[in-house]
Amino acid sequence: MKDAYQTAHDYYTAFYEVREDRQNSIALLGQPGSGKTHLLSALANNLIRKKGVAVQYFPFVEGFNNLRDDLSALDGKIDRMQRVDVLLIDDLFKPAKGEPRATAWQVDQMYAVINHRYLNHKPVMVSSELDINALCNVDEALGTRIFEMCKDFIVTIQGDRFELNHRLAGAM
Repeated sequence: MKDAYQTAHDYYTAFYEVREDRQNSIALLGQPGSGKTHLLSALANNLIRKKGVAVQYFPFVEGFNNLRDDLSALDGKIDRMQRVDVLLIDDLFKPAKGEPRATAWQVDQMYAVINHRYLNHKPVMVSSELDINALCNVDEALGTRIFEMCKDFIVTIQGDRFELNHRLAGAM
């Protein structure tokens, strides 16, 4: 967790220097309940409040339910995700029973967003319970773009769930 905190801090400090580079993004991956979303939300809030950067939060599961429920607005919502200064994607391909949750339609939409941001050097902040290998198993083109964008600011949190998942604190 110290590495995740330090990486988020380093990213915030270097944001203006890297924001237009290919490696301009951050990913916190791995253990559920370890604070990935909390750290990225704090980072997003600081970018908004202290640096005046527009950040859009996209919770993967709820966000795709919302996109699917109003397909007439899909193009506009995808366009906003592609163009906002920074896009925070929370719980990318959130697993269910150990398997990534990713329909072909979700992968296609996420690829359109990530590829546009990749080609135009637009930062993303990604949290996922999946590591880079698992993201590549869902879609290699998407996973490798995320890796390349985040490789200077990436942490995979792994270990004992009873030590890392704050929701299980005191359970053992």
